[in-house]
Amino acid sequence: MSARIVTSLPEGDEWSYEVKLDGYRALVIKDGERIQLRSRTGKDLTRTYQPVATAASRLRRAQAVLDGEIVAIDASGRPSFQALQHRTAHRDYTIVFYAFDLLHEDGTDLKDLPLATRRERLTQVLGDSGILLSIELPGTPQEVIDAVSGLGLEGVIAKRRSSRYTPGERHSSWVKLKLDRQQEFVIGGYRPGPYGIDALLVGYHDDGGLRFAAKITAGFTPHLRREVFVQLKGHHVRRCPFIDLPHTKASRWGGGVTIEQMPDMQWVDPALVAQVRFVEWTSEGHLRHAAFLGLRADKPARAVRRET
Repeated sequence: MSARIVTSLPEGDEWSYEVKLDGYRALVIKDGERIQLRSRTGKDLTRTYQPVATAASRLRRAQAVLDGEIVAIDASGRPSFQALQHRTAHRDYTIVFYAFDLLHEDGTDLKDLPLATRRERLTQVLGDSGILLSIELPGTPQEVIDAVSGLGLEGVIAKRRSSRYTPGERHSSWVKLKLDRQQEFVIGGYRPGPYGIDALLVGYHDDGGLRFAAKITAGFTPHLRREVFVQLKGHHVRRCPFIDLPHTKASRWGGGVTIEQMPDMQWVDPALVAQVRFVEWTSEGHLRHAAFLGLRADKPARAVRRET
């Protein structure tokens, strides 16, 4: 179940609020001694995040399915998506799982129960397993926004307490307010450089095809440029996958690709997804001051659209 994007949080006692965590959405599945972590695309993450699997083995039920987020946190509990991506370079971060929903418990499907009931049962299932609970934030919507933005966190999720769990849908019973402008984009190419990647070309799908959004040079270290290059080199293609390139003139912010620059680019099959932070969308429909945060293995490229 996914949340719809909103520009303001709903108010009222029927709504609860949680921090929008900056990590990988995943299911924890316990069936006796067998533990699995599954991404929203069905990828098995169990071996990659073994500490989470170990904690899941200590849940207080023989069978359970938890929905939540895999997050890298520092000593103060602050999450970092980049640390989650590049764990060897961020050894001072700890990988944890924040659970926010319980979908199955000892043979019983809970998806048709109200969220408030599922959350109450979730607390009992977690115990002292090491799986963390995504807590409900007290206060009015504005108080919640002030607290979350004051900590520099990404946003707030609001959920209707009576809501049932509807898999695979963006439902109006769950909404999200982003305080930090970022979203996923599809990688369609790159400009080669001395460390492998000099600039990353990203876009999003609409009904016409893959549209160009930005040429990204910020957010990289030499190590990260090489790491992304290794991921992309197996996806090389000859044709540009963007339906709106080349541009007739250079972008005001340097993010476009002119016909003269096209031969300098290496195109790739648009299968990989990047998380990108940016200041705003320009009138040209491009990103201003975009920075690369990391690759996402939990989002299907075909589902990436421009968020509004």
